[in-house]
Amino acid sequence: MSGPRQGSSQPQFMTSVGQNNNLSNGPGTPLIDSIDVDQIVIPEKNSWKNLFSYIGPGFLVSIAYIDPGNFETDLQAGAQYKYELLWIILIASCAALVIQSLAASLGVVTGKHLAEHCRDEYPKVTNFILWILAELAVVACDIPEVIGTAFALNMLFKIPIWCGVLITGLSTLMLLFLQQYGVRKLEFLIAFLVFLIATCFLVELGYSKPNSSEVVRGLFVPEIKGDGATGLAISLLGAMVMPHNLFLHSALVLSRKVPRSVHGIKEACRFYMIESAFALTVAFLINISIISVSGAVCSADNLNPEDRMNCNDLDLNKASFLLKNVLGNWSSKVFAIALLASGQSSTITGTYAGQYVMQGFLDLRMTPWLRNLLTRSLAIVPSLIVSLIGGSSAAGKLIIIASMILSFELPFALVPLLKFTSSKTKMGPHTNSRFISVLTWAIGSFIMVINIYFLITSFVRLLLHSGLSTVSQVFSGIFGFLGMLIYIAAILYLVFRKNRKCTLPLLESDAKLGDAGHTEGEGSLGHLPREDISSMQLPHQRPASDLD
Repeated sequence: MSGPRQGSSQPQFMTSVGQNNNLSNGPGTPLIDSIDVDQIVIPEKNSWKNLFSYIGPGFLVSIAYIDPGNFETDLQAGAQYKYELLWIILIASCAALVIQSLAASLGVVTGKHLAEHCRDEYPKVTNFILWILAELAVVACDIPEVIGTAFALNMLFKIPIWCGVLITGLSTLMLLFLQQYGVRKLEFLIAFLVFLIATCFLVELGYSKPNSSEVVRGLFVPEIKGDGATGLAISLLGAMVMPHNLFLHSALVLSRKVPRSVHGIKEACRFYMIESAFALTVAFLINISIISVSGAVCSADNLNPEDRMNCNDLDLNKASFLLKNVLGNWSSKVFAIALLASGQSSTITGTYAGQYVMQGFLDLRMTPWLRNLLTRSLAIVPSLIVSLIGGSSAAGKLIIIASMILSFELPFALVPLLKFTSSKTKMGPHTNSRFISVLTWAIGSFIMVINIYFLITSFVRLLLHSGLSTVSQVFSGIFGFLGMLIYIAAILYLVFRKNRKCTLPLLESDAKLGDAGHTEGEGSLGHLPREDISSMQLPHQRPASDLD
């Protein structure tokens, strides 16, 4: 998309930083006169019509809340505890809305996404460790997508699980094919898939007919009972609030050309929050539907012994046969269609998150097909090994493990986000209010405390029932608790470390702010949304090498 040269009254995009991370984009940096990538220009006018221009990123983000990992944990929650853990989904969804809104605001206000802020703010060693953790989070998110797609192919076409795992590698070609049509059409496709999943589970609700009063009680009466309930609750939380999603959302908002005025930035933040609320509400209803369907089916009085045994150890593959036996063949097919749509759409968002993580932390851009192939391979190898050795049951357990890994890694993305959005030296007048700061830190503290509690109790239980000798238990306990102390110390370091780099938002009329960007020791200031974010999604329109 190109256009005539625009005056100072029209918002502009600035070039990306390039290889020298210490240089900032000040007033001497040339502006882009014409942009030939598929960006969405937001007019600077006070109108609710602008909301439609912002719709898109929230749906790409919401896919992570209804991916096969969520399906797996939701099914087990409903099968084992009926509707008792629904309140976890409600709390996690509300927390997700607040946190995702912060991620979007960080990108809108500063023009830089979360991974880039981490690279600018932290020392090289810390930045490298955070990058490794972020990459592990992307892979941990990708494993359920691979296994979920394989299960869906098995349900629909009777393809063996291990063959389905290999077939999912072909999603690379699908992704590259979709990218040529532009980011806007891709957003509409993802939104369509989200509503397709919602429709499928509305049909499932009609088949299963859960007790509405029990569902409402489960939503608003918190309780955790029985062995394994805490671990499953953490898995639900980990499958809902994912660390890679924070990097993704803060980058996706940069595909919009937002007016660089106080009003324009505030309007963008407000509309992104509304858009995210709508998308996450749909995801919330889907998760509630999955748990309700699973709870209703597994609590039915007419279950035969085999189906009741499946409910005790329910995974995605067993869910298909269970629904087929209890509700009928069409119910199983509808579930498989929803699972296939979830796995394939999650592939797209997971790949984008991996691109932004690598570009942000390392200032390194990899061609989309190579990045997607690498991410696919890292997820396919463990999924293939597990499915070949342990079959569908072991593959289902791998999804739970991946979800728990995401939960443990969440503080290493969440704490920097809270620190940056609460900092006046980064957000200027758009910093978090006192109420939002207290609320978000309370959410983050709750997640960290429950993770540490589960880690300690699980490790102690493992030691006591391991059958090891006393000496082995002592040494295992020393090394185990040392690892926990390192985990806690790393989180405390991020919490109490003061922000040292200044990256105030650059406003259109703020001429002096750019000069401040070259002050020694201040770091880079005032990045506007860059065209490299859009070209990363649309690589055929403009080579990445032209942007440096």
